[in-house]
Amino acid sequence: MSAELDLGAYLRRIGLKEPPLADLAGLRALHLAHATSIPFENLDIQLGLPIHLDLTSLQAKLVRQRRGGYCFEHNTLFQAVLKATGFEVISCEARVRLGAQVLLPRTHMLLLVRLGGSDWLADAGFGGEGLLGPVPLDGAAHVQFLNTYRVGEEGGLRVLQSFHHGAWEDLYAFEPAPRFPIDFELASHYTSTHPDSRFIKTLTAQLPGPEVRRILRNRAYAELRGDQVAGRELAPEEVIPMLRGTFGIDVPEGARFLALEG
Repeated sequence: MSAELDLGAYLRRIGLKEPPLADLAGLRALHLAHATSIPFENLDIQLGLPIHLDLTSLQAKLVRQRRGGYCFEHNTLFQAVLKATGFEVISCEARVRLGAQVLLPRTHMLLLVRLGGSDWLADAGFGGEGLLGPVPLDGAAHVQFLNTYRVGEEGGLRVLQSFHHGAWEDLYAFEPAPRFPIDFELASHYTSTHPDSRFIKTLTAQLPGPEVRRILRNRAYAELRGDQVAGRELAPEEVIPMLRGTFGIDVPEGARFLALEG
């Protein structure tokens, strides 16, 4: 028997009083609330703990324990919420291009929501550089507070891009076709255990907001306001207080993170 979604607990977690309607306004409200309330983070990987993608585990971690997670966790939960509130949604795989110098495996999960005969990209799990709301697959530029996005075409692929410093930058490329939970279990296992994975090599916590996007990678902390970036290197003893205070993550005292060892 599959686990049931506690929609009320989820809505309280993201600060909404009631489920929105299954329309564009409702999708935008859910997307913004989720993306700005539940941090993107990989602390369990850094602590040597396994990642579980079943709905029971995700609700325990992201909702009741008020933790965050990475794309597979965020978007698996978000997909369940969208379905429970009446949206037609599928999950897709993407290859991340942001910061990549070589072709990467398909290790990102995103969602496509069908509204009025058109597909909208919804992705609550790309972290600090990610979407705050859904974007249509129409190739046009769409402003979201201080950032601008578009979904272009490249052969049979779609490419999510963001606009910075006068140029479009690829974030990831995907085929708009459904994938299944076992596909994400495989990708998540690679992402959370392979020695070459970014999530093994780097501790991260990220939380986007309308006015500022906060990103921690190892001890480098940055605040992004559109094209304006300010940041500094944290002292070792500042990392846990930063995770607790800025990102709202309950981190055990004395936690030791793989990427910060040595």
